[in-house]
Formats: sequence, structure tokens, C-alpha cells
Amino acid sequence: MKIGIVAVSSRFARERAEAIEAWFADHFPARDVSVVFHPSSFDKSGHFAGDDATRADAFVQFANDPRLDAIWFARGGYGSCRIAEGVLPRLKGEARKKRYLGYSDAGSMLAMLYKAGFAHVAHGPMASDAVRRDATAYRAVNWLRSGDPASFEPSLADDPRPAVAFNLTILDQLMGTALEPDLTGHVVMIEDVSEAAYRIDRMMFHLTGQAGMRNVAGIRAGRFTDVTVNEPDFGMTAEQIVRFWCERSGIPYLGPADIAHDRENKVVPFGPRRQG
Repeated sequence: MKIGIVAVSSRFARERAEAIEAWFADHFPARDVSVVFHPSSFDKSGHFAGDDATRADAFVQFANDPRLDAIWFARGGYGSCRIAEGVLPRLKGEARKKRYLGYSDAGSMLAMLYKAGFAHVAHGPMASDAVRRDATAYRAVNWLRSGDPASFEPSLADDPRPAVAFNLTILDQLMGTALEPDLTGHVVMIEDVSEAAYRIDRMMFHLTGQAGMRNVAGIRAGRFTDVTVNEPDFGMTAEQIVRFWCERSGIPYLGPADIAHDRENKVVPFGPRRQG
């Protein structure tokens, strides 16, 4: 299996790519699983891994390449929303056969693909996570290879309803745009990092007020890590904030989810669970 890694958002360090390649060399025979980085992944254009056109071209090239079995997003940051809508008309049938994995800012790409009917899209560890911890990387690779249910977020085992997962900031910004997927009847899992409690509260107010969210099956709260200090203390945890806005809006609160910007981040395939 050959996995294509592409940077569609922030700058990506060549040193991190070398560490990822070394991890794969240590853990898999090349004939079993290998990775290839798009050369433009190391470009720099201000904040981004190359300008918008370069990042879009790189994604389209790898997505349409029949020699690649899956696409793994290199890292998050910011930038994929600038290219997501524009790449869709350029994707061919070969692109629809692949698996796509990432989270954080890659959520814009995942939303676009899912809305367009791509069958194998998931929120889960990115390539940059592969050097954090063996279990994190194996979880991602095993889903990319086979859709391994052992990689799934645990609540999916007992809930047959379709699911999606997003960084809260990304999902909140997607609503009302051309990238917003139809989430009717879905379990929606959310997580975030480095946001103050009042910002989480404000985003939940906006998110749960959207017409597209009022028809979901319910919301699960993943971990909100590195919550920035609020002065004075906001008085509610992130999970309490999520629960509060669910109750106020009439959206069922379904409990916690094992997703986050951390090493324990589990895989959430979009839509009904598929294997193989």
C-alpha cells in the first residue's frame, strides 16, 4: 500500500517528514506500507505550505493518482478552506476510491469530500502525529489500510447512526458555506484546542443556532485541550458549555467522545460505518 501525504494548510517541516519516513521504515516493510510526500508540501508562502494554487494542485494530483491508495493530510493549522471548494470539480473517479484521513483544519477538506459523496472520509490522526506515539500512528495506518474498526471512537460500536467529527472552530465556520454537508440524523462529535471558555461558549451559541444543526441526531463532546485562561473564571467546563447549548437548542447531548488534539485521538469515519 502506498499512502500519499500532502500539506493543504500551514507550513510543513521537512524534518518532520523525515521523522515520519523513518517511523515507517522502522515499523513496516516497504512492500507492505510506504508513504510519499508531495514535493510541494515543503513550499512556503507566508503562513501556508505554498500558495493556494500550489496546495490545490498538489491535492488534486495526489487524489487523482492511481498509484496511491490513500491520502493522509500532513498537518493542520489554517488554509484548507481557501482551496476546498475549488478542487472538487477537478477530482476524477480515481479520487473517489481513496481513503482520506485528518482532523483540525483538514476538516474543511473532509466536509467538502463528504458532501460530494466520497465514501471513505474520516477524522483521525494526521501524518504529523505519526511520530508522537506508536499507537497513534498504528491507529491511523490501520484505518487507511482497511478501515479497521479497532481504530474507531468507542461509542461508534454501539450506535448505528451515521457520524461525523470536527474541530469546533472549523465546523462553526463551515456552517452556511458551500462546504456545509447535510448532517441530518448524524451524531456530531466536536473537539478543540487552545480556545478560551468564552470562545467555546460563543461558538456553541452560533453552531447550535444553525438550521443545519437542528436536525442532527445529537452532539458528543470530545476533549477540549489547553483551554486558555479566562479572567475571571468562566465558571463552566467545555463539556458543560456543550451540554448547556444542546439543552437550550433542543439538540440531544449524547455524552463524551474520545477525540481531541492529542495522542489518544480516535478515528471517526464519516457517515455509516464501512469496512474493507
